[in-house]
Amino acid sequence: MPAGLDHLKHIVVLMMENRSFDHMLGALKARDPRIDGLTGNETNPDTQGEPAKAQPLAEFQSQLDPDPDHHFPAVDLQIFNEDNSNPRVASMQGFVKSYFNQQRDVNHSHKIMYYFPPEKLPVLTTLATEFAVFNRWFASIPGPTVCNRAFAHYGTSFGQVSMDIFYVKEPYKSIYERMIASPPHTAKIYYYDQASSTIEIVNLLQNQPQLFATYDQFLVDCKQGTLPDYSFVEPNYTDHDTGSGEELASDQHPDHNVQAGEVFIASVYNAIKQNDDLWQSTALLIAYDEHGGIFDHVVPPACMPDGFKASPNDTLTGREFDFDRLGVRVPAVLVSPWVPKGTVVDGRVFEHASIPNTVTKYFLGDYNPRSPREANSETFLDLLSLDVMRTDCPDFNVG
Repeated sequence: MPAGLDHLKHIVVLMMENRSFDHMLGALKARDPRIDGLTGNETNPDTQGEPAKAQPLAEFQSQLDPDPDHHFPAVDLQIFNEDNSNPRVASMQGFVKSYFNQQRDVNHSHKIMYYFPPEKLPVLTTLATEFAVFNRWFASIPGPTVCNRAFAHYGTSFGQVSMDIFYVKEPYKSIYERMIASPPHTAKIYYYDQASSTIEIVNLLQNQPQLFATYDQFLVDCKQGTLPDYSFVEPNYTDHDTGSGEELASDQHPDHNVQAGEVFIASVYNAIKQNDDLWQSTALLIAYDEHGGIFDHVVPPACMPDGFKASPNDTLTGREFDFDRLGVRVPAVLVSPWVPKGTVVDGRVFEHASIPNTVTKYFLGDYNPRSPREANSETFLDLLSLDVMRTDCPDFNVG
């Protein structure tokens, strides 16, 4: 067993909101051609048939307003560009047409092709180049937040493809329930605060308050070395007032301030790194729940079905969805001093079901029952492959 796995005691997942890989990390291809990012030649046709070009013009806020549509029918348009042949061919050529539907403004619709140059995202791009970046981490469903986050918690969305509440169906349990049912293992969801609490499963786990704590408690647990075996950290989803002033949403969901999200990512990283014992015993995964309707050039692959189906009435496309293909690619970075600097994970497909699968296999072994999708997904702890812990990891001068 590599020394990194020998030391590993904690897995932390920070899941941000609604940004595609190309939008956030695509520009890194110019620095490292192993990263499957942007060449600068990518285009999408607008509603007048003119090519809209991918350009490094993304802004921190006030650009993707109104919010790009990322519900199932819109993502279907983004991926297939209205192709109705049989079988359909995914082209990733419908993003501009989809965004046009939000405001009916041709010029504005081109902004869905804009991406960030690396210097505008120093935290995320530094972590991506200093540790491990995934070329092929996809949302689990070509749809919105709630159903995608369900895969991160349960390894399935129980047939849900929308923002409606999903209902847990036996025999599948959340990763948190699995962990606490196997003492001494522990798990916790750290939501930001009462005004911006967990958005997907607090109602489903209402009888298990021991699984929930605030972000302030996360900081305390890091400092005191009392972090659970598995932690899922949520950003602040809303701009809101507190007793100490205004809190900016840090989830990076359009049209929230992307810089606030950068600070939040750095704060999670710092909280772990500033405790020496915790730093050497923790793997931190930073991922995004879905692409938010923003352009990415990589065609989502087929995948193992999870045993559920969504009807044409559920998908609102006139087609059944068999959960046999993934959603659009999202940024994902694995951080640990046991990960070789500059790791680019290529040739392997990951998705959000990889999270409960990785945590389950590491802490619980051959746990069942789990969804076929989860059981078949890739795990990522093999990336902690160094025999000697690194001492050259970056520091961030933020909160």
